[in-house]
Amino acid sequence: MIASLFFYAWGETFYVAIMFASIILNYVLAIRIERSGDGLKRKVFLFLAAGANLLILAWFKYANFFVENINIFLHILNIQVISVEQVHLPIGISFFTFQALSYVIDVYRKKVAVQKKFINIALYISLFPQLIAGPIVRYYDIAKEIKNRSIRIDNFAYGVKRFIIGMGKKMLIANQMGELTDQIMSIPAGELTFLLSWLGAASYTLQIYFDFSGYSDMAIGLGKMFGFTFLENFNYPYISRSIREFWRRWHISLSTWFRDYLYVPLGGSHVPLLRTYFNLWIVFLLCGLWHGASWNFVIWGMIHGFFLVIERIGLERFLKRLWLPLRHVYALLVVMTAWIFFRIEDFSQALHYIKTMAGFAPGREASQYLSIYFTQDKQLVFIFGIIGSMPLKKLAAVIYDKVSFLKYSKQSSILQFSEAGAEVIGVFLLLGIFFLSIMLVAAGTYNPFIYFRF
Repeated sequence: MIASLFFYAWGETFYVAIMFASIILNYVLAIRIERSGDGLKRKVFLFLAAGANLLILAWFKYANFFVENINIFLHILNIQVISVEQVHLPIGISFFTFQALSYVIDVYRKKVAVQKKFINIALYISLFPQLIAGPIVRYYDIAKEIKNRSIRIDNFAYGVKRFIIGMGKKMLIANQMGELTDQIMSIPAGELTFLLSWLGAASYTLQIYFDFSGYSDMAIGLGKMFGFTFLENFNYPYISRSIREFWRRWHISLSTWFRDYLYVPLGGSHVPLLRTYFNLWIVFLLCGLWHGASWNFVIWGMIHGFFLVIERIGLERFLKRLWLPLRHVYALLVVMTAWIFFRIEDFSQALHYIKTMAGFAPGREASQYLSIYFTQDKQLVFIFGIIGSMPLKKLAAVIYDKVSFLKYSKQSSILQFSEAGAEVIGVFLLLGIFFLSIMLVAAGTYNPFIYFRF
């Protein structure tokens, strides 16, 4: 616990006090919920816990946003605007607040027993491997490991492997795609071309996946090294054939959090259809707002909410009759278009970018423009990014099942040699990824994880 708080203080200094206050608040109120029986008092303490957590989040994350929007109306009405000092956004506040909320709600629902040892709750909320950018870990998933865990050599080795893979995703793919995205999305509107706009959208699509899944891999790996098992946060989301499937594969810890603590309490799918659609819309509007205090994030969430609703209305049945690649294209088009609002903060610029992608915005198309940005090294990373976003083991298994020669040669000395040497080759590949990543870290370029700001 002390090491986790020190880790957070290293990046936030005085704002570690906010996390410590959150720990004390949720520790005390969870105990009060447990001791209050099943009456009104229990609900009151739950309301206090949820209200206090959301108030902390609202103040530090949304105060500036609310003031800016109120001032727009005040300016229109010729009323003096509100002047307040900018409120600092502590890193990772959305993640540790949602973890704390899930704990007190689960205590209220009697899904978990209240934790009476303060140090254990402090460890849960401040656990450093996933503290900054997730995955959102629920208390009941690691409750036993907090009390009693063992560190085995095989788990530690797996944790190291997973950490290195995550580091490689971030340093070797996400950062390179981030450079390409930054270059293309800083091109003046009048000079942006159709092909460049799609290249920028595709590079950001790869960047955000490898950046965020890379952090999740590193967190899962670190957790494994210390004896904790965190649930998977990504399951190859870009192979999805619908937006509904995408959200079963993307940021799983967040989508399931909203499902269990917001969508289901609102009635979920066990209400009239119109209410179900409204529930979905509300969930994804708030999901967008959770990602950041900006209308662009709200629009991003509403786009996903809109397509989830129309898929439920009947689009999903239509999609199932389509050729499989067309279903993948549909899902990717929606996801990539929505990412533009996620990436470009200015609404008008985001709209112009999408118009360019649709071919409706002026811009001289020339192949040499593309080659300026899409250099050979970026092309190589781009290809590796596409390959890495697919489940290669499953694809290999399918190929093995289809190709009779592989089955026939299963007992051959060549295949046996390759199986025997696979682990050795894997170790050398991991060492190569590790040293290349360390070299890029040592180069001194500051490339924080995208989800740090949430």
